[in-house]
Amino acid sequence: MLKIGNIELKHGIMLAPMAGATDHAFRTVCKSFGAEYLVSEMVCAKALCYEQKIKKSITASPSKTAPLAAIREGELPMAVQIFGSEPSFMAEAARMIAENSYRGTTSLFTPTAIDINMGCPVPKVVSNGEGSALLKNPDLASEIVEAVVKAVDIPVTVKIRIGWDKNSINAVEMAKRLEAAGAALVCVHGRTREQQYAPYADWTQIAAVKKAVNIPVIGNGDIFTPDDALKMINETECDGIMIGRGALGNPWIFENTINVLEGRPTREISQNEVIDTALSHLGLMIEDKGERAGVAESRKHLGWYMKGLRGAAELRNRINTAATLEELTELLLTLKE
Repeated sequence: MLKIGNIELKHGIMLAPMAGATDHAFRTVCKSFGAEYLVSEMVCAKALCYEQKIKKSITASPSKTAPLAAIREGELPMAVQIFGSEPSFMAEAARMIAENSYRGTTSLFTPTAIDINMGCPVPKVVSNGEGSALLKNPDLASEIVEAVVKAVDIPVTVKIRIGWDKNSINAVEMAKRLEAAGAALVCVHGRTREQQYAPYADWTQIAAVKKAVNIPVIGNGDIFTPDDALKMINETECDGIMIGRGALGNPWIFENTINVLEGRPTREISQNEVIDTALSHLGLMIEDKGERAGVAESRKHLGWYMKGLRGAAELRNRINTAATLEELTELLLTLKE
């Protein structure tokens, strides 16, 4: 049993935050198949703070950052993840999100936690000293956690990588510093920033962090099957796992991971169920974003769902050029058996 603030998770099976992927629609689908805990896409702390300074009289378009922090009906327990490198902006953004007191908010619920991103490897993020760049500056990382902890009344968690590169692996040191600064939980992705997402994740560092701190430790990296999840838990003794890329086009990984953890056989997913789920996911995206944006943004998800399906190869190009819900629906239905 994993406890985060006032909530308890039976297994600690979490959906990882992935920019451009873990939006409301995908979170909803993963939750329906057993994900016990959700984390939002990254929210830029400075952008959220700056959007509050714009005069309403000259604001013709809605906030672009605020919707990323929204928690919808049925999504709790869920953390909102923020990123940045300046403690004051991080603290203010965290406070606004925890209180739902920012311009453009559509959230009606208080997050379970504020999660701080110290693992994103994307160049435009690390070039600003944010994301995994903070692994090179443990003092600043600690200051950020301390500031956010003081600003909110909900748990503060942190997602890190094992280091900046192979010559500066410091996950244990970072985890200790973050715990001392007030972090309630740390999630460790078993790769350095230099590795990006290349094989293979180093789970031994996750195990080392687990032995070094008293707060819960979540393992992340290279969980693509329920057996991978079980192996990570057994090898690292982590308190829970966070599944990212392994859930893309495969939200059933949560259900089947729980089956394995509870000693039940995994459930075979038919091609028809894959298509039905893809259609449901598509519908949620269009409901949330409108047909034009929903169709455009759904293509990558549909590609993930279709991977390995019989008859999918010849339809891929047509799906990538389809412009309407009707077109996509007709194409997907041809794959049903």
